[in-house]
Parts: sequence; C-alpha cells; structure tokens
Amino acid sequence: MKNFASMMKQAQELQGRMAEMQAEMERAEIEGRSGGGMVAVTLNGKGEIVGVKIDESLLNPDEAEILEDLIVAAHNDAKAKVDNLLKDKMQSLTGGLPLPPGLKLF
Repeated sequence: MKNFASMMKQAQELQGRMAEMQAEMERAEIEGRSGGGMVAVTLNGKGEIVGVKIDESLLNPDEAEILEDLIVAAHNDAKAKVDNLLKDKMQSLTGGLPLPPGLKLF
C-alpha cells in the first residue's frame, strides 16, 4: 500500500509539472523566418500565429505569390521550433520516459 501511495504522489507531482509546462508553452513566443529574414512569423507555444513581419521591399503586388510562399515557409519554420521546444520540455519533464502514443498536450 505504501508503494501505491508513493506512485499517486509522484503522479500528482507530474501532473502539476505538466500544468506548469503547458502554461510556460502558452507564454512562449517562437519566431520563424524565411527569405533571408525578410519574412518573420511569431507563434505562441500552442502554434497560434501572434505576429507577422514583412520587409517592405516585398510589398509588390506583382510578387504576391512569392510573399505568400515566404509567409507559409516562415510559419512552418516557427512551427517546427515550437514542436522541438515542446519535445525538449516533455523529455525533461518525464525524465526521458516515453509517453503513450497519441498523447496530445494541446
């Protein structure tokens, strides 16, 4: 019975650390860039866009398709960084233990 109580305490501690990590991720802002830094997209830790910066030299109506592609590329760069940050935080939180397949935090 003592081992069960210990496991429950550890589970509660892990749950508390998970909640802290989720709150930290929500506050995080990660920037992705493309076009040599001419386009930047900032995401929060949930992968939501919170900002876009575009170099004014790209604001040419004849090159709208290029700008659209650069925005998508910058978003994808930022999203990959968010995913890596979340993965790193989860590994440090769980001590490297694998999580069940399909477990989603957000």
